[in-house]
Amino acid sequence: MVSANREMVVYCFDTLLAHYNGEEAPPPAFDGGQHPLFVTWKKVVNGGEPRLRGCIGTLEARCLINGFKDYALNSALRDRRFPPIQPKELPYLECTVSILVDYEIATNYLDWEVGKHGIIIEFNDPDYNARRSATYLPEVAAHEGWTKIEAIDSLMRKAGYNGVITESLRKCIRLTRYQSTLFTMHYGEYVSYVKTIRGSTPCVVGAKA
Repeated sequence: MVSANREMVVYCFDTLLAHYNGEEAPPPAFDGGQHPLFVTWKKVVNGGEPRLRGCIGTLEARCLINGFKDYALNSALRDRRFPPIQPKELPYLECTVSILVDYEIATNYLDWEVGKHGIIIEFNDPDYNARRSATYLPEVAAHEGWTKIEAIDSLMRKAGYNGVITESLRKCIRLTRYQSTLFTMHYGEYVSYVKTIRGSTPCVVGAKA
């Protein structure tokens, strides 16, 4: 099984810096298998709790090299919940790559474990006769301190459902659970690693440190 690793995060940072500099990123130092993946950016200010700055990925298998290249930029620059990440924010960023594995159809909406499983829900919106779906990665519910029902209800809202959430509606959910491997690196660690491996310090041309 392919696991998330340091070189994948390095490639995401490389890709973002190359975008700012109008260059091509250095070739990645990992193989290009096919897996579902996510890229998450968070911002750490004054030693506080890292705050989400962007997270986009795919639940379908994609070539890891192309996938991390695309989603490193999409999550940093095109997550509609946030303004695009600016070069001046780089020193405060941390990046997490996730590779999703072990997809399983659950027996019901409670058939999963907080902190272990990511979940995908699918259900019919009775108010609009529309099919809705959404996902949370495995770490989300645990980080928020949610119970299973709180996570499910939040995910239904994320999917765009604005009506009353009832137990009968929850029981109609089709839930798929999955697991993931993660690797997280702060920008400062990335700079030190690249300087050690390549002998040069990565930077954005014209950006203030």
